[in-house]
Amino acid sequence: MAHYRSAGHVPPKRHTQHRAPDGALYREELMGEEGFSSDSSLLYHRGVPSAIVDARRWELPDHTTTPNEPLLARHLKLHDLFDGGAGRDLVTGRRLVLANADVRISYAVGAETSPLYRNATGDECVFLEDGSGTLETVFGHIAFGPGDYLVVPRATTHRWVPAGDVRAYCIEANSHIAPPKRYLSRYGQLLEHAPYCERDLRGPGDPEIREDTDVEVLIKHRGSGPLGLAGSVHVVPQHPFDVVGWDGCLYPYAFNVADFEPITGRVHQPPPVHQVFEGANFVICNFVPRKVDYHPLAIPVPYYHSNVDSDEVMFYVAGDYEARKGSGIGRGSVSLHPGGHSHGPQPSAIEASLGAESFDELAVMVDTFRPLELGEAGRACDDGRYAWSWSGSGARG
Repeated sequence: MAHYRSAGHVPPKRHTQHRAPDGALYREELMGEEGFSSDSSLLYHRGVPSAIVDARRWELPDHTTTPNEPLLARHLKLHDLFDGGAGRDLVTGRRLVLANADVRISYAVGAETSPLYRNATGDECVFLEDGSGTLETVFGHIAFGPGDYLVVPRATTHRWVPAGDVRAYCIEANSHIAPPKRYLSRYGQLLEHAPYCERDLRGPGDPEIREDTDVEVLIKHRGSGPLGLAGSVHVVPQHPFDVVGWDGCLYPYAFNVADFEPITGRVHQPPPVHQVFEGANFVICNFVPRKVDYHPLAIPVPYYHSNVDSDEVMFYVAGDYEARKGSGIGRGSVSLHPGGHSHGPQPSAIEASLGAESFDELAVMVDTFRPLELGEAGRACDDGRYAWSWSGSGARG
């Protein structure tokens, strides 16, 4: 994210003295990617950002995974995982649905303020299926609502403050998450052919100071646990929200899916036209309400395809997804179509789509370039029938 922002007050020259009205020196922190060679921001703290007074282990939620063997397309019913958000938050309440060495997909329903949290393994892209609240961060706060993507850079200290039940689809990378390179100029500006622009991105407001002391921060980091993860709790002497100002090109931001401008054509357009973000070895796309193909002989639903390099994960958020009619897929469903297995519309959906002028559907898709395994939540909500829905029969044997 190479769009420059500034908030609070910073000195006129970087790496120079910046003092409080009483003469105290603020501590400058560079938060940057790829070893001083990519996007960064400079934050000015009242306290010492490295200081801790205690540390202990944080037992992460269950991150064990099971291979998708035998190879099957699957329908995961995420709404069966939770009966409400009371007593849960959007950090410790996450349940792992699917994962590989590059990306983890979890689902959470929470109504409580989360602990302060820092993901040190990679960026997070959290899609808010439903509910509203505030993402509070060391950079400042961002109000969120239904349909928002919240992109949180690696190692950003933050917490989720819901206003009632919030449903969150959490995509955690082991890399950075950014707009696709083909949307960007060589200097990082979103180009004219991109389906969104900088005006659609909402950065944090001015940083807000907290005065609390001996504050706990939960950290997810690389370690020896499942998926190479571990958790720690740091107790810091001063609240991390002590930033008086910052500037740079690295910060959390929100993007609402309603601001994505769909790209359509005379005949069916392939999924890359729906792409919104990318990470290392995966992409994120969204399918939004749109006019569909307008060739007189067009078939609006997708053709059958064997995406030999990818597993495809579709999260169905709203509307009526034409290609999946007759399969039991509905709001809150996830379909997993693994590489090595051809997939496409349900047979009855093809004829039914002919003559359609628009589709009213909203879905978030993650395509990965390594196979995905099932997490405990994926195993718990698998309907066990979806793989046979194209043949109209159940499993044999």
